[in-house]
Amino acid sequence: MTFTDRQGQFLAFIHLYRKLHRQSPSEKELAQYFRLSPPSVHSMIIKLDQLGLIAREAGVARSVYVVVAEDAIPDLEQVEGPPW
Repeated sequence: MTFTDRQGQFLAFIHLYRKLHRQSPSEKELAQYFRLSPPSVHSMIIKLDQLGLIAREAGVARSVYVVVAEDAIPDLEQVEGPPW
């Protein structure tokens, strides 16, 4: 599967978050980590779903999971800048 660097970072965050917390991150948590607006995060989630890189249940909170093979997921990089 092919994805952009930014998409790969979202996949890495979702994958690692699920491993650590045993649930998917909220869109708010994604927005906080990547320092993006909630609409930008929502657009990315929709795009990842359309590309078949993640799966989710419509209307169910925290139901996102990565469907890409674990060895294809890049390492999560630190986001630079001040935390908001």
